Amino acid sequence: MTTPSFLTTSTGRKIAYHRTEGTEPGIVFLGGFKSDMDGTKAVWLEEWAKSQGRAFLRFDYSGHGQSSEKFGDGAIGDWAADAQEVIETLTAGPQVLVGSSMGGWISLLMTQRIPQRVCGLVGIAAAPDFTEDGFWAGFTEEQRAALEADGQIALPSDYDEPYIITKRLIEDGRDQLVLRTPLPLPFPVRFLQGTADTSVSVATAVKLLDHAEGADMRLTLVDGADHSFSAPDCLKLIANSILEVTARV
Repeated sequence: MTTPSFLTTSTGRKIAYHRTEGTEPGIVFLGGFKSDMDGTKAVWLEEWAKSQGRAFLRFDYSGHGQSSEKFGDGAIGDWAADAQEVIETLTAGPQVLVGSSMGGWISLLMTQRIPQRVCGLVGIAAAPDFTEDGFWAGFTEEQRAALEADGQIALPSDYDEPYIITKRLIEDGRDQLVLRTPLPLPFPVRFLQGTADTSVSVATAVKLLDHAEGADMRLTLVDGADHSFSAPDCLKLIANSILEVTARV
């Protein structure tokens, strides 16, 4: 693991990142909920981008990986602000955003907040609005009451530790929703989704495709692929999708 560089944001958060120089448009990888920039997809794509001579940036949101702050103190709005400042400060010109899971949601937010800095999008098991349509919608009345009373609840995860879901995460998420209002995507877009994904459903991927507005959008389903989307064939599909997008920019 190489030592990252750090960007101090306007809010004082220290965001860890790795940046590779190369041709533009560059590629920015945005990771998922409680993941980090040293995951399989981010590191593999960085090496692939180097082989292509393409500029590439991966980073950790605050409360994730090697960045400052505590995960439980953060929310979608904080992580979107991190992403926006990273893109605006560390990249030049329009970028191709590659968003995985929550990073897909944050990428969609970037397309609306800094549209001049986005020229293409690849979503990998994109999870827009998951705090509302996933967590909140799936809570029992007892869980909702506990969230209100205690400010947080713990949910089991497929990883080592349970997910701590805070009241702030849910409430802040409602200010970041993208499936309730028009979502113009006026550039090449490729959504990738595994059929064996137990975190983001195929129905979510289809709903996003139906809701977004754009002249060059495609959804590719991979039979048997899980949420990690990190098998060799899946990684190659991500790379090929980036090539498709950059060829059409």
